[in-house]
Amino acid sequence: MLKTSHKLFFKSSQEMKEIEDESIHLVVTSPPYPLVQLWNDVFAEHNPAIKDALDKENGNLAFELMHQELDKVWDEIYRVLKPSGIVCINIGDTTQSIGGDFKLYPSHSRIISHCCKIGLSCLPYIVWSKQTNAPNKFMGSGMLPPGGYITLEHEYILIFRKGGKREFKTDKEKRERFLSPYFWEERNSWFSDIWDLRGVHQSLQSEKLRKRSAAYPFELAYRLINMFSLKGDIVLDPFLGTGTTILAAMASARNSVGVEIEENFRDVIQEGINEIVEYANEYNKERIQRHREFISERIEKNGKTKHTNEHYGFPVITKQEPKLKLDILKCIEQIEENCFEVEYTD
Repeated sequence: MLKTSHKLFFKSSQEMKEIEDESIHLVVTSPPYPLVQLWNDVFAEHNPAIKDALDKENGNLAFELMHQELDKVWDEIYRVLKPSGIVCINIGDTTQSIGGDFKLYPSHSRIISHCCKIGLSCLPYIVWSKQTNAPNKFMGSGMLPPGGYITLEHEYILIFRKGGKREFKTDKEKRERFLSPYFWEERNSWFSDIWDLRGVHQSLQSEKLRKRSAAYPFELAYRLINMFSLKGDIVLDPFLGTGTTILAAMASARNSVGVEIEENFRDVIQEGINEIVEYANEYNKERIQRHREFISERIEKNGKTKHTNEHYGFPVITKQEPKLKLDILKCIEQIEENCFEVEYTD
């Protein structure tokens, strides 16, 4: 019977000594964004020089000092990541007027620079479109050139790999890989470099809470986990927040480790864990239904396919999909403090 393990650590993400070297297959995370008001005090708690730089309206120095704190986490991630492991970092750039100077602070390029410096390979990344039609979204001098500013309506999902491509040499490794695919039509949308997640499930938690924590949507973490890991792999989120990554790992039959410095999120994470069995099963059920609808329309248009899924009996497009199975969550048991085990039905 399939089971997965999920561990929580409430401490600074710069201190992951409990996590063994080269033990993590995938990292999915979103750090505090430098020079966003919501997190200025969090960064300053780690380095008082950041508050001093902000008080003196030295935006460049504050930006660099904040990223130096994040660098310590990326260094730890490199240590705990397995060779060929993948890192996915959701980050947005910031526009700020500091000391009368309005400018862009490009966090995504600063993170790329450091991660490449420590030995990670930068892979093609995703632009997460968050376009809004709000009439007051434009900044600058109204209709008069040249003083207007481009509106930021996207964030990035940066993707890195430690070393070369993951290899599957043994029969067991190959078999496990074929149990963890995605549908052909999912590949075509998931592996696009532009994502628009409007109209999909956003979160188990309320929208109000999501804004307060800046949590990313459940769909974002779910996609990345299914794109870049196998069932049974270990997924790490060093900035766990409301727990979206570990919940998506539970829904995807992966193990997970979460690190979160704010004890205040403990109850919120527990609330999500209490809801995930029903939520994940419904989520995966809808995923299967979307495929049924897609394949029905495709067969009507193009004729029968050559392959059939062994578990569900419906047609699939490629020979890599017949063993695809979405595991049904049966129950969750708390094994010890901050440690949970998920059991799946056969």
